[in-house]
Amino acid sequence: MLELDIGEAEAIALAVERKSDILLIDEQKGRKVASRLGLDRIGILGILIQAKNKGFIIEVKPIMDDLRIQAGFWIKNDLYNYVLQEAGE
Repeated sequence: MLELDIGEAEAIALAVERKSDILLIDEQKGRKVASRLGLDRIGILGILIQAKNKGFIIEVKPIMDDLRIQAGFWIKNDLYNYVLQEAGE
């Protein structure tokens, strides 16, 4: 856990302790550690795809754009395009 910040380490530890079904985590290092520990995980972008597929939101693109611009959430261009493709946009 030395490679993670305190929040990621605590989230992973809690997920392991509680035997959680899924862990919400976005940071690449945290996702790798969670994977090594056998935890199922999803990030914000995965949640957005699911929300659109279930009809909770109409479009993913404006939300991703807000995340990038207003929240400073870093999304690689290839991932951005992949999410749009998965969301049918």
